[in-house]
Amino acid sequence: MKTPSKISNEGLLSRPEQLSTESNATSKVTKTPKQIPPVRISMKHRRKNRMLPTESVLNLLRSEAPRFWEVAEVVGKWVWIQFEGKQSREITATLSELGFHWNNVRQVWQHPCGMVSERTPFDPRKKYGSYFAADVKPA
Repeated sequence: MKTPSKISNEGLLSRPEQLSTESNATSKVTKTPKQIPPVRISMKHRRKNRMLPTESVLNLLRSEAPRFWEVAEVVGKWVWIQFEGKQSREITATLSELGFHWNNVRQVWQHPCGMVSERTPFDPRKKYGSYFAADVKPA
């Protein structure tokens, strides 16, 4: 157990001084990161794209976003896109405008292809089957 006489407060600054953005030779400067403005998406396009049938979604991906088309998986009548790790804001904005939404449970971007259904506790790939669009129709 330390006694009060052995505790050193040298080099410690009060809280406001630690958070200061002004340059100080004796202390480290903590700067707040610049706020990145959100990427704007067209909600009009998003609503229109969410109602597209499966083939139209695949055609849209093939023409507008070939990188997404290469990894698009058709599950039943829905289209899923899965990535390793987190995507940039630009990618999420593009997917959102194309009509996809993030499914946090399955960790995939999903497009309902005009189909609105209730949440299913099982993996739809087992019930409806699935395939990768690029395997069926190469670029």
